[in-house]
Formats: sequence, C-alpha cells, structure tokens
Amino acid sequence: MEKTDNNLLHIVLVEPEIPQNTGNIGRTCVGLGATLHLVGELGFSLEAKDVKRAGLDYWAHLKLMRHLTWDAFEAALPAEASLFFFSTKGSSSLWDMRFRAPVYFVFGSESRGLPPSFYKRFRESLVRIPIEKEIRSLNLATAVGIAAYDAARQLWHTLNSKF
Repeated sequence: MEKTDNNLLHIVLVEPEIPQNTGNIGRTCVGLGATLHLVGELGFSLEAKDVKRAGLDYWAHLKLMRHLTWDAFEAALPAEASLFFFSTKGSSSLWDMRFRAPVYFVFGSESRGLPPSFYKRFRESLVRIPIEKEIRSLNLATAVGIAAYDAARQLWHTLNSKF
C-alpha cells in the first residue's frame, strides 16, 4: 500500500453501497486534492459505469486507496492521523469542530451507517452534521461534501490557503 502522508484530507467510506454516491464523492475528492479510502466490502464494482459516470472524467485523477478490512486501513494510518466518524448519533456538531492535518473523515454505508462496534469504540470522535428533525439523515455524497469543504476551509486557511 502506498503512503499518502502528504495529503491534508482523507475521506473514508466503510462498505459503501451506491456507486453513484461513491463516484460523486470521488469527484469531490479530486476537487479538493483529497484521498478517497474505500474500506471493506463494496456494494458495487469499481469498474461499474455508474461509478465512472458520477465521477465523470475526473475519476482518472482520483487518489484512491482500497482496504479490504478496517484493520488493514488502521494499520496503514500515520501516527499523527486525526479520525472523525460522521453519524446522526454524534454528540459533537461539525460547526464546533477544529481540524488538524492529516484528517480522516469516516462515513458508514448508506443503509446501515457505521458498523455497530464503532459507536462505542470511537464514541469521543463521533461528529454530526446539524439537520432539522424532519429528516433522518443527509445523502452520503452531500454529507461528505459538507464536511470535506468545511475541513478544507479550516486547513487551507491555517496553511496559507491552497487556492
């Protein structure tokens, strides 16, 4: 597995199910210069036309890391990595968070969310995106976009801006 230590922002999808969401998230990662990590069993093939259609011709520029298990992903993390787990069950609001690089944002699958064991193990790192109570959650690609651009704003401002 190659090292990606020089990247500021990493998006981690645990067992994503919908290829269009993953393609859209990949496109967002390319726009930010972020690395996309896909962990565990995927609900689609990475060769699927739906993934590529959503990622358009940007997919070829994506920094993509594939990890067959969560343990393999954790073993590849740099010591200084900061992990944040996004869930509607998070007690910390995204708006109150301050991030330092390298930051890893972890998102669960579209229908199941994060694995049940994560809620206890990573309790202190659970983050929620504020939403009105009329909906259960945001679309995965939307949630990733909101969180990723907020982190990029913070990180790049601190590092004298990338843009």
